[in-house]
Amino acid sequence: MKLVGIVGSNAAFSYNRLLLNFIAKNFKKLIDVEVLDIKDVPMFNQSDDQTNSEVIQNLNKKITEADGVIIATPEYNHSIPSALQSVLEWLSFKIHPLDGKPVMIVGASYDVQGSSRSQLHLRQILDAPGVNAVVMPGNEFLLGEVYEAFDENEDLKDAQTVQFLETCIKKFIRFINVVNVLQSPEGMKDLSDTEDLYATGAIDTTVEGIDMSADDWLEQAAEATQAVEGNTYVKLNRGLLTVNQLNYFLNSMPAELTYADSNNQFLYYNHHMEKEDMLAGRRPEQVGSPLAECHPERVFSGVSWVIQQLRSGKQDVVRTQVPTHGPDKFVVHSYQAVRDDNGNYLGINEYVQDIQPVIDWYLEQTGQQLTGGGVDAVSGATSKVDTVSGATAKA
Repeated sequence: MKLVGIVGSNAAFSYNRLLLNFIAKNFKKLIDVEVLDIKDVPMFNQSDDQTNSEVIQNLNKKITEADGVIIATPEYNHSIPSALQSVLEWLSFKIHPLDGKPVMIVGASYDVQGSSRSQLHLRQILDAPGVNAVVMPGNEFLLGEVYEAFDENEDLKDAQTVQFLETCIKKFIRFINVVNVLQSPEGMKDLSDTEDLYATGAIDTTVEGIDMSADDWLEQAAEATQAVEGNTYVKLNRGLLTVNQLNYFLNSMPAELTYADSNNQFLYYNHHMEKEDMLAGRRPEQVGSPLAECHPERVFSGVSWVIQQLRSGKQDVVRTQVPTHGPDKFVVHSYQAVRDDNGNYLGINEYVQDIQPVIDWYLEQTGQQLTGGGVDAVSGATSKVDTVSGATAKA
């Protein structure tokens, strides 16, 4: 399980950084924790928008991609440090990576009570409409008299403290799983075993005798089937194109296209740029692989749910917005059912688009403006507006 640990202090030396590093080192068999510093984050200033800066976009990306977040806060004047407050202001201004994200709060302080009052304040902030994190209740880990808590190896000395911390971490893992179920579409939790994502079966078009996981599956399968290429003509429904023309045509599409068949084997994508330049990265050697090898195991249930919606005919298209590409993009993944003339399910056409340029062009052409959405009037650091809610289904 991938977690992000946020150090709640911008000090050069921080016991809360030591605490997060200890968690990452000592519980790595349970969780994978990446510790993030906030010392380079500028002070929040709504008049000087730094949302697109590298440091804030890095926090946005890391938090969005993580399964959960651990925030370690000290206590200054009965509250959290101004540096941490500033980070939360940036993360609730124009971007909202903590929205719906499971969060666990820990803290270390010189005081005997640990950071109890700052943790209470932090919970209130994280509950604000513009932040809207899902904070794990109870299980307060309060490391008091922290100057005596660590040994020379930066490990916690007290065995009972370590045991209690481990208990909190294990409960947080369960809490994340519960939150994922609550936020999943109805029925998703029951579908993790309904789809053969490893494509162990076969359909009429399956190329037998070739390892699906082979990096050169395409070359082997093309040779085995004597597949045409180059300037050989292909007769289509209403057209006649060469294989080369088909490739050029598909590569020119203003979207990233992917096709997986009804056996859940990944067979095609319109390869015209490198993985790191794509909105949804694909690699040439992935072609031919079962879908299980194209997704992390933690999302298998969601993948199965999407396939089941399309396979069963409950939906012909499922859409979800992926907010990891920065505030200047609105990236939509659309999963379209592919069916034959009789309505039989043949697979999925996934197309990924940044629709923000189309929205901007439309508004410019028509002179219209986007209105509506929910704005947090309590915190001046929130401007969360749902601009295309009708086009998004969170899956």
